[in-house]
Amino acid sequence: MRELLEPVRTRTLLGQAIQLLASAATVVPFIGIVELGRTLLAPGPVDSGRVWLIVLIVGVGLAARALFGFLALTVTHFADLDLQAQLRVRIADKLGRLPLGWFSRTSSGAVRKSVQSDVAELHYLVAHANVEATAAVVTPLFALAYCFVLDWRLGLLAIATLPLYALAYAWMARDMTAQMARMDAGVAKISATIVEFIAGVSVVKTFGQVGKAHRRFVDAADEFNDDFSGYIGPMLRLEAVSSIFLSAPLILLVNLAGGYWFVDSGWVEPIELVGSTLIAMVLPTALLTVSMAVHTRQQASGAAQRIVDLLGEPELPTTDSPKSPVGHDVVIEDVDFTYPPRLGVSAGVKALDGVNLQLPAGSLTALVGPSGSGKSTLATLLPRFGDPDSGSVRIGGVDVREIAPSELYRHVGFVLQDVQLLSTSVRDNIRLGRPDATDDDVFAAARAANIHDRILELPNGYDTIVGVGAHFSGGEEQRVSIARALLADTPILVLDEATAFADPESEAQIQEAISTLVAGRTVLVIAHRLGTITHADNIVVLDGGRVVGQGTHTDLVSAGGVYAAMWASYQAGTTRQDEEIARQEARR
Repeated sequence: MRELLEPVRTRTLLGQAIQLLASAATVVPFIGIVELGRTLLAPGPVDSGRVWLIVLIVGVGLAARALFGFLALTVTHFADLDLQAQLRVRIADKLGRLPLGWFSRTSSGAVRKSVQSDVAELHYLVAHANVEATAAVVTPLFALAYCFVLDWRLGLLAIATLPLYALAYAWMARDMTAQMARMDAGVAKISATIVEFIAGVSVVKTFGQVGKAHRRFVDAADEFNDDFSGYIGPMLRLEAVSSIFLSAPLILLVNLAGGYWFVDSGWVEPIELVGSTLIAMVLPTALLTVSMAVHTRQQASGAAQRIVDLLGEPELPTTDSPKSPVGHDVVIEDVDFTYPPRLGVSAGVKALDGVNLQLPAGSLTALVGPSGSGKSTLATLLPRFGDPDSGSVRIGGVDVREIAPSELYRHVGFVLQDVQLLSTSVRDNIRLGRPDATDDDVFAAARAANIHDRILELPNGYDTIVGVGAHFSGGEEQRVSIARALLADTPILVLDEATAFADPESEAQIQEAISTLVAGRTVLVIAHRLGTITHADNIVVLDGGRVVGQGTHTDLVSAGGVYAAMWASYQAGTTRQDEEIARQEARR
């Protein structure tokens, strides 16, 4: 928390200093009550001038308390707004620099909790906790000091029941930090299972597996409930008993009973007893505020730890002496890559093992292989979504680790199968990689991607917000993504075959857009359907993270092996699909 709160520490200290003035002013009404009682009960005529002076001083004290309290919270609330903005920018910036592998082993629920919930949990800590804790501690001290000024016995009587509550609370809070960490871990687990269930709900409902699919959420919720009730149950019973020591009837009884003894003994005046009793009645409220601040600080401590952990995640290192590629050829040499171990798995998964590959400038290279063979992993090393454990990936003779990120992404672009459009205008989505592009450039890219006419049909054309006025189909989203890549105009392109799940009409338009996109570029394409890459200059076959064959389509089919078997399976599936279409047409 010290690390996170450092940017606003000066302003929180200023808020506490202002609150000290408000706390001092809080005691003025109690002093006024005692002095007013003495004046009214004094023998002889009432001094009306003194009465009105006391009333004026009390009014000024109340106004000062309200003014300084307002100023203190205003300072800390503005500090909180600044801190939250800074933290969210830092987290977003951090997420943009983390390797892709980090996201594959971190649930979106955990990321959302850090960005939204954890940052929000710091609000009370910054905007309220220090000021309110200062008020809760200092105001009673000022008030008690006045009780001791009246008579030391009245001061002790005012706090007679507090030590008993303090002992009970200390027992309740003995392991609260560890328990809060367990509770937070349980909430994060529940959040992750909710995100997982919602993301796949359409699939599980289709296959009638809803009950089984949400079992992980139910189990996580049950586990959290058991832990929470096991911890909080005994605490609630103890708190119910200990709260009696702070109850107004008991405090009033103790002070009046003891005060009667003091008055009867001639130690104090009745009006002094009234003042000290009023002060004793407000002390529990202050103590409860302190205990709430302690509890909230412990919650915020867990949130702060998670934010610090996220901000401390290792990033892809950048070089201090960046180099620029000379040319657009790609050389992948002796590359090994292992995904880090995940929760419950002691060893990482080796995805690539000694991969060697060359992509001449202007060539089209296709990666094929069974699921899990390492195709996507190898392709994402080129735009440096991750770094190999050993070996190198070079562009124009320069290792990608020696190229500044801004320079790298001017050379390497990518169109992924899972398209992500931002909730901004269609125009801004297309020129994401080239923010300074003119409207004419944007229009030209959209025409080349066969999406221009569809955009013009939107309510506000290119200014329509995606997800609000613009609702694209999967094939249309792909064409927007292709327009984005065309506008970026990178000489090297990584393409995750965009037509794998497109309908026939969209597929034809996407294929035409891709033909425009790949012309004259160095292209590495991840192939899902072999029929789309038979014209590739080089087809690289991966199996188990190793290159088991490469060459032209004709050469690989003639050589037999993995590719020949995949091609035979593809042809058989295509034939069955054609026959099914023919039967459906015949029935019609």
